[in-house]
Amino acid sequence: MAWNEPGKNGQRDPWNRKRPSGKSSVDDLLNQLKNRMGRLGQGPGSILTAVLVLLVVGLLFSSYTIIGAREAGVVLRFGQYSRTLPPGFHLKLPQPIESVNKVEATRIRSVTDKVAMLTKDENIITIDFTVQYQVDDSRKYLFSLNDPDGTIGAAAEAAVRSVIGSSDMDQILSAAGASLVSQAQVALQKTLDGYDSGLRVTEVSFQNVAPPNEVKDAFDDVNNAREDKQSIENAALAYASKVVPVARGDAARIAAEASGYKAERIARAQGDSARFDLLLTQYKAAPEVTRKRLWLETMEQVMANNPKVIDGSNGRNIITLPPLQGAPAAPESGSATVGAIVPTTSPANSSSAADKGAQP
Repeated sequence: MAWNEPGKNGQRDPWNRKRPSGKSSVDDLLNQLKNRMGRLGQGPGSILTAVLVLLVVGLLFSSYTIIGAREAGVVLRFGQYSRTLPPGFHLKLPQPIESVNKVEATRIRSVTDKVAMLTKDENIITIDFTVQYQVDDSRKYLFSLNDPDGTIGAAAEAAVRSVIGSSDMDQILSAAGASLVSQAQVALQKTLDGYDSGLRVTEVSFQNVAPPNEVKDAFDDVNNAREDKQSIENAALAYASKVVPVARGDAARIAAEASGYKAERIARAQGDSARFDLLLTQYKAAPEVTRKRLWLETMEQVMANNPKVIDGSNGRNIITLPPLQGAPAAPESGSATVGAIVPTTSPANSSSAADKGAQP
């Protein structure tokens, strides 16, 4: 017969046990365990046996630990630092021999504060700053500082005050204020290392740098004037970048022209000097011939570019030279003065007169 075959009252099993209505097999198991523990508690050594069983179970459950992925476990043996456990499953000595303190080593922590500070030029400025940090050494973090957050807040304020107190107001409010943030971070990290805190500063930022509300309007006017000054300087630089190259080009051109003119004048002067030396040598050798040749060459140059007019009355040559600037006008009557124009005679007389005038 199968054990679950319906029988009397619809319940039947191979062990002929009767189940109370409404109770499951789990309840039966708990009742059996309770009965056995009751039997174990009877007798002279029952209490000691129970204590030993509980002690063994407790030791087993305290002989391992699980460190999270973002945690570090600091193991203490009899209250003294033993080792640091990385993330994962680890075995250890049961309590109270060894205990584990878990520290969130990778979590970014932050401290924010707003303080009024005095600058180097004795101005008051309000700064909102934020410091972000994380645990770099779990052992130092647990045992070097009683209040890590409070300590880093006080150290951050001191570092910011030291940087702001050594800078002028204009430097803080200008673009150079970005360098002050890095200086404050370096000063803060140096202070924390001196405390042996086990903390590492990841970032320091100034959210709002502004003067007090009582003088905010005056500082806004100063900032507007500074911006106007900067815009005017930029416009001037743009104009200079446009004009200066042109002026430099003109200067280079003038200098080149002057250099060329200088070279020309020097070469001409040297040529005239050399020609004069040659003429001097010839003149010393034959003064009369040289003097006559020079006179003829000069007259040839003068007469070549000027018209000749012959006066028919006495046969003199009249040379018409170009009028000088500011000279009075020539007289209208036909006279023998220089520059006058008179009627010419016959070709025969003109040719004979010209031959006479050609003689020195």
